[in-house]
Amino acid sequence: MKITDIEIRLCKHQEQVMSATELRDAQKSDMHFLIITLKTDAGIDGVSMGFAGMGAEMAGAIAAGSLKPFFLGKDPLAREKHWHDFRRYDRVWHLTPIYAYGPFDIALWDIAGQLAGLPLYQLLGHYRDKAPTYVSSLFLDSPQDYAEQALNFKQGGFHGYKLHPPSDYHEALEAYRLCREAVGPDPKFKLMADPVTAHTYYEEALRMGRELEKLDYYWFEEPLYDVDFNGLRKLTRDLDIPICGAEVLAGSHYSTAECIAGDVVDIVRSDVSWKGGVTAVMKTAHLAEAFGMRCEIHTAIYPALEIVNLHCCCAIANCEFFEALYPGSLMKLGIKNPIQIDADGYAHPPQGPGTGIEWDWDFIDDATVAVL
Repeated sequence: MKITDIEIRLCKHQEQVMSATELRDAQKSDMHFLIITLKTDAGIDGVSMGFAGMGAEMAGAIAAGSLKPFFLGKDPLAREKHWHDFRRYDRVWHLTPIYAYGPFDIALWDIAGQLAGLPLYQLLGHYRDKAPTYVSSLFLDSPQDYAEQALNFKQGGFHGYKLHPPSDYHEALEAYRLCREAVGPDPKFKLMADPVTAHTYYEEALRMGRELEKLDYYWFEEPLYDVDFNGLRKLTRDLDIPICGAEVLAGSHYSTAECIAGDVVDIVRSDVSWKGGVTAVMKTAHLAEAFGMRCEIHTAIYPALEIVNLHCCCAIANCEFFEALYPGSLMKLGIKNPIQIDADGYAHPPQGPGTGIEWDWDFIDDATVAVL
């Protein structure tokens, strides 16, 4: 089997999905994304959504200029060979960003699942057929808003709630406190903190971490930049609350390995969008498992990528949760079958072959601004 053609759609959804304040410092609320289709001579197409951030044109140019020439003519089932070959190819003057390779790898797995007639999580060798889910907030207007949201999701049967709090230290601490007061001390409902590098220095992160320990938060995620190995290592040493990180660290599982060996974090992060696709997520999870560590899959923001994340969650024993980003309007962007979360807070992967995604091609056509 050979890949005979690759279609890259540059898409912009112009309607507001989330406000600029929900994105903290961002100034625009429309969603840019790619749709990448790998076509084969066997008549099986592998399709994936791709991260585009604030610039579909830039992301599309990278995909068309570096990834498309690499994959054309290759065997779509040789995923491991492509992973290693691309490392060398990328080093020689391509130097693609962390989100570039992922959708191509996902499309390869989609082809393999269709060929096998199996949903992706079963093709990977499933550990479970549903995953406990926590809700991850966007950036809300006031500390009280977080508390109300946390309580709503606890009452809705979810397994936890993670705050992306205000950047101001005192507002963030107030949000953490109000959330704990709202949901009570229930050990079955976890609260997590993800300030997204809001703490500039170790000392401030240490103070906040000690407050979170008093409030019995489950983990403290990305308190400092992922590349601040010295600061993160000291936090991991000095705090009892687990430090969760390596989410946006370049280098996939190779750099994660150094974080594990150097005691930089207690819990590592991976996802199919920013770490290099399904292949990279599984490598990272198995690496962490060998060291007795959790590999928690972080949100990929885009709904089709969240479905692929969920497939991985269901194939990984050392991943405790599936992370669902709120608002729910995100969950229908470009697809017809958003993730189903039952009344007990478990997310169920689709049962169709491959990724099982039912694409909304009318929506995608309307959002497409160019095809490469």
